[in-house]
Amino acid sequence: MRKIITIFGSSLPVFGENQYEDAYKLGSMFAANGFDLCTGGNSGIMEAVSRAAVDNGARAIGITLNGSFGSHNTFLTEHKAHDTLFERIQALIETGDAYVALQGGTGTLLEMAAVWEFMNKGFLREKPFACHGRIWKPVVDSMEEQIQREKRKTGLVKYFETIEECAEYIIHTLRTS
Repeated sequence: MRKIITIFGSSLPVFGENQYEDAYKLGSMFAANGFDLCTGGNSGIMEAVSRAAVDNGARAIGITLNGSFGSHNTFLTEHKAHDTLFERIQALIETGDAYVALQGGTGTLLEMAAVWEFMNKGFLREKPFACHGRIWKPVVDSMEEQIQREKRKTGLVKYFETIEECAEYIIHTLRTS
C-alpha cells in the first residue's frame, strides 16, 4: 500500500503566487516518488497539492468540514467530509504516514500543534514531520526550547529553508522506515 503524506497549509494562495507554486512543487516531488497526498481539501495550498498529486498520478485525498469554507477543490480523487473540526483534524492525522506544514494561519497552527502534541505525549507514534515557511522557524525554535526544559523529546518537528530539503527529508525518512 502506498504511503500518504498529509500536508497542512493556507487556503488563501492562488495559482501563480509563490506559496501556491511551492505547494505544487512539493506535491509533485512527493507524487513522483510514489506517495499519495492528503490535505484539508479546500483551496489555496490544499488545491495546489491536490493538483500536483493528480498531475503526477497519485491520489489526492481531501478531508473537509461539512458546511464550511465553501466547496472542496476539484482535483480531489477521494473526498471525506466530517461534521466537526476535531473529527476533521483527527482524520487528517490518522490518514498521514508523514506530515508537512506549509505557510498558513491559525488553522494550520492548530493542525501542526495537534500532531506535535500527540507525538510528544505518545498518543501517536512518531512520524516524520517537516515544516516550511518563514512563519514556522520561530515557532519551532521556541517550542523546542520549552520541550527541552520539560525534558520531553525534541526534534519531532523539523524546519527546512527550502521545499527541496523538506521533500528530501520526508522521502528519505519514509523510504527507510
